[in-house]
Parts: sequence; structure tokens; C-alpha cells
Amino acid sequence: MWTASSFVVASMIGTGVFTSLGFQLNDIQSVFPLLMLWIIGGVVALCGALSYSELGAALPRSGGEYHLLSRIIHPSIGFAGGFVSATVGFSAPAVLAAIALGNYLAAVFPSFEPMWVAFFIILFFHILHAFSLKWGTFFQGWSTAVKVGLILIFIFAGFMVNNHQVISILPKPGDIKLIMSSGFAVSLVWVYYAYTGWNTTIYFAGEVKNPQRDLPRSLLLATSFVMVLYILLNYIFLYTTPMTDMAGKIEIGYISGIRVFGETGAGIIGVGISILLLSTVSSYIFIGPRIMQTMGEDHSYIGLLAKQNKQEIPIYAFIFQLVICLVFIFTSSFEQVLMYTGITLILTNSATVFAVFVLRKREPDLPRPYKVWGYPWTPILFLMVNFWILFYTFKEKPVESVIGVMLFLASISLYYFGRKFEKQKNVIKFG
Repeated sequence: MWTASSFVVASMIGTGVFTSLGFQLNDIQSVFPLLMLWIIGGVVALCGALSYSELGAALPRSGGEYHLLSRIIHPSIGFAGGFVSATVGFSAPAVLAAIALGNYLAAVFPSFEPMWVAFFIILFFHILHAFSLKWGTFFQGWSTAVKVGLILIFIFAGFMVNNHQVISILPKPGDIKLIMSSGFAVSLVWVYYAYTGWNTTIYFAGEVKNPQRDLPRSLLLATSFVMVLYILLNYIFLYTTPMTDMAGKIEIGYISGIRVFGETGAGIIGVGISILLLSTVSSYIFIGPRIMQTMGEDHSYIGLLAKQNKQEIPIYAFIFQLVICLVFIFTSSFEQVLMYTGITLILTNSATVFAVFVLRKREPDLPRPYKVWGYPWTPILFLMVNFWILFYTFKEKPVESVIGVMLFLASISLYYFGRKFEKQKNVIKFG
């Protein structure tokens, strides 16, 4: 359970919490709504974790949304969910974390080029996880412990700052209206991305020793823990640093670190956050190929992705993921990749949570070692908030939203194209 929890924590804590605030401050300049973003995001993540726990405990198999949606709704929807998760859902966040890592290192060492730092980090972890399960999981556990330790030090030191900003967490006139605005809803896409990873254990449920018991525990324990850290960390950013200094910036942790530790200390923190982001890159790279492997096992036209090396690691899936990551690194901006990622993940996660209702209706007698707490209101709340985010995202970011939906629809088309190719191949073979 602890290893599974460490992967959830490592997947969640990373790029989003150390970069999102700068973009949120472009639309929101009030403390109460900014903190509410992280509280609402955390509650939604918990609702999602509770819903996924029921599905994962009842149907324990690696593959995440691909397995669950294929089994419960339709193989085409499962294929789309799996393909989006494997390509955008894991490859893109790994690239985002690597680029953010490069930006933090460049802030401390100006001679570093963020794009090339990202390239070498992505390449290193693909080699590590593609050839050694032992050293990959060893690194994951210890790097996650270092990550949490650094954040706790940052929070504690932030509260000790004497020359801090005068802020109040209480709502002021206009805050409630701001929370109901389109700017707040679009900012939730950034927060949604920051909380991405609350469902991590689902993707390798088949490798968890006691999934019926440990899968729900790992999801709930890790998600609750990260939610508390996120709220405290963003409060420290606002408590120590003027909003104008952070607005529109990526390396928020370094900027705030200057206020907390001084120039020299901020350099150390910048390097520390870079180390912290290594764990995030590692976790995404570890998980993505497992989804491709499961898909390859079920569909012969992509069966190459299921082939394993002597250590039972899906080597060709790692190579495919590496290619996708390199395309993202050299063709897209940080903000573009993040917005595409957030929108497609909202669509995939919503479909999977909706599957809780479908499975209860179709198979009421299916053994469920864990049932979602607060059913049906817990999954309903998750879906309502996600639809609210999508409504305003389509209104404010139509191009990115349409591209996100098109990625999902294209994945469904790819499924039917592959099935047709598979049938033609069988006709030729047995004709």
C-alpha cells in the first residue's frame, strides 16, 4: 500500500502546484478565491478517488480507464480513454514536469537550456524504467520521501518569515461573484491538472498485492495528504510574495523562495524543487507504458506494445512513449500542452466516474469489496463540477477545448479503424 501511495503522491505533487498560481493570478487577485480553487480541486479529486476505488476494487486489472471503460461502457470508449491517458494523460505531464524542471534549473544556472534539460531527463527515465523494475521502484519511493520533506521545510520556513504580505483568508466583497465567474472555472483546469494523479494506483492495479483492500486505501490516503499540502503551500506563496511578482510566471517556487530564504537559499530551493520534479517525471514515465501494454494485449494490431523484455517490462511501449514525449518537447509551449492535458483528462475521468452508475445498474450483484462513500452524491458532485469547468472552458478557450475533444473522438475513430484492419487481416489469413 505504501509503495502504491508513494506513486500517487509522486504523480500528484509536481508541475501543477509549482507553476499554476502564476497563471491563476492573471485572472484572480484575491486570496480567498485562490485558496478556494485548491480546496474545490481537492474535494473533486477526493470524490474521484472514492468513485475510482469502487471500480478498481471490483475489477482489479492494470490499465486504468482503458480497462474500466472497456469493461463497463464500450470497448471503443475504453480504447479512447486508454489512448488519451497513455499519450496526453501521461506523456504530456511528464514533459511538463521536465520543462518546469528545466525552468527552475535555468533560474539558478542561467546557462542551462530548459528544452534540452527536459530532453535528457525524459531520455534518462525511459532508460531506467524500461530496463530495471527494481531500481525504478527504489528511486520512486525515496525521491517521493525527499519531495514531501522539501515541501514541509518550505511551508515551515514560510511561516517564520518576518517581512510577509498582509493577507486574509476570509472572503471580501466580490469574492463570491469571482468564484462563480468564467475566469475561476478556467483556472480550475490548472488546479485539475495539479491534482492529476489521484487515480494513479488504478493503472497498475494488477501489480498491487491486495488490490481490494490496498487500492482504495492508497488513493484516499494519498489524495487527502496532498490536498492539505497544496492548500498550505499556496498559502505560503501568497503569504511571502507579492502577487505582482508571481503573475504569469512558471517558476513560482523559486520566486517565493527568494522571499523565504534569500537569493542563496532560493538557489538551493530551486535545485531542490528540480529534484522534486524528478520524482514526478519518473512516476508518469513508469505508469504510461502499462496502459499501452494492456491495450496491446487486447488488440492484435497494436500487439507490439504488449511485448515484454526478460524482466517483464513492456519495452516497446516505453519506446513509443519516448517518441511522443520528444514530439511534445520540440513542438508545443508549456501552456498549450497543459490546457490540452487538462481538458482531455476531465473528459476521460468524467466518463469513468459515470461508469460507477452504469456498473451498479448493469451488475448489481457484482462483488464490491469497497463501495463509494456518499453514493450517489459523491460521483454526482464530481461530474457537476467537471461539466461546469468544461462549459466555461469551451466559452473562454474554444480552440484548446475543441482540440481536446477532437483528440478523444480521434481515438474512438482509431479503434474502429484498427478493428476493421484486424478483420481484413483475419479474412486474408483464413480466406
